[in-house]
Amino acid sequence: MFKRFASLFCGVLFTFFIAAGASAQNVDFKSMQDVPSDSGADGAYVRFDPLSITSQPDFFSSDSPNPGADIKGNPGGLANINSVPNFSSSFTALGQTWPFTMMGNDPSLGHKTDIPTRIVAVSLELQNADLVSTTTVPVAAFEQPTLNSPNFQASNDFTSGQHLQFADAVQRAEFFNTMKQNWHTDLNPVTIVDRISIPVPRFVTVTLNGAPTQVRTYFTGKAPDGSIFVLLLNRFFNQQIFNLVINEINANHYSTDAVNIALFPNTFLFSLSRSGGIGGCCTLGFHTFFLDPGTTPQPRWVFAYASWISPGLFRGGFEDVTALSHEISESFNDPFVNNIVPRWQFPGEPGACQGNLETGDPVEVLANGTVATPIKSKGSTFIYHPQTEALLQWFEETPTSNALGGAFSFPDTSALSGPATHCP
Repeated sequence: MFKRFASLFCGVLFTFFIAAGASAQNVDFKSMQDVPSDSGADGAYVRFDPLSITSQPDFFSSDSPNPGADIKGNPGGLANINSVPNFSSSFTALGQTWPFTMMGNDPSLGHKTDIPTRIVAVSLELQNADLVSTTTVPVAAFEQPTLNSPNFQASNDFTSGQHLQFADAVQRAEFFNTMKQNWHTDLNPVTIVDRISIPVPRFVTVTLNGAPTQVRTYFTGKAPDGSIFVLLLNRFFNQQIFNLVINEINANHYSTDAVNIALFPNTFLFSLSRSGGIGGCCTLGFHTFFLDPGTTPQPRWVFAYASWISPGLFRGGFEDVTALSHEISESFNDPFVNNIVPRWQFPGEPGACQGNLETGDPVEVLANGTVATPIKSKGSTFIYHPQTEALLQWFEETPTSNALGGAFSFPDTSALSGPATHCP
């Protein structure tokens, strides 16, 4: 039974194109089982309208997303909010002041802030074509590699300091010239708090073109490394993730002081085409928060969904923890998904614009938006691929940057060589 305590605000979905082609490094849609012939690889940048937890949202009715407390020891945190440590500041652009709230402690005050990370590992139980038997797509093999990644383990490969986690390194680059050198925001401790399996029916009935229509809930294929990947209907996924988060909050597995994560195995979301096949594909993750509007101070649970990505599935070097690094960094820079900035254009895509502080989105459209980052564990080295992030200074749309080295992106400072192009 759901507790009456929250509304859901979803941040910008991390949507990317699945690679299509005959190369062994790419996934051809023909390799998927029974994919409708009208499937495509269209992507979109979308936001969900707020959802109230007091009544179960009807995710199956439409496929038209809408585009477009004082914390102890944390001076400057939002008043009357019980959530992750946070600080607020602002910048001036276009003759206007643009306030923002970020995760952690005020950089000018220094010191280290530790934020717990609570991960739910999610496997999928797919109903087979006989509608009786099932096939399990497990997440277990990706749990330890995820925990070993630069999102949670320190690396010396970042120029913003020594022994840094990825999101801390990016945030330090943004405030390098105004922070105290002992300023850090770390994800610690990191714990897998639950392991669950979601049953996925082969078909669901949705409202399509105004009529109840039975459609496929998922399609599968095989990645170059032999792993199974799953394309999952976004409407079904949204309902399941809603239930998952509420259950984990009620079980005290997710907490307001933590970054709460749902980790999936090679699971990417698609939207329906008008004929009921695959329309837009593929969403790799999103970040958001749940809240209890009826309680003071107001509880807020910061949450992110991301999938482990096997190599060769996507363009741009997107693999392993690319999506997770994207969502964690965006959660650091915009934990309550309300940081509005001057409208900016996606690099090289005139007319494609956003107006929010989503630091991963401008880079995901680039030819190569990841940075190879080696992490040693138990005598072996694994090369991870976190995503380069746009820095706060890129969104300020001024010709010079006061970030580390005058950069507009990090760790790859060459990814964005200048500020954002303004969208009127």
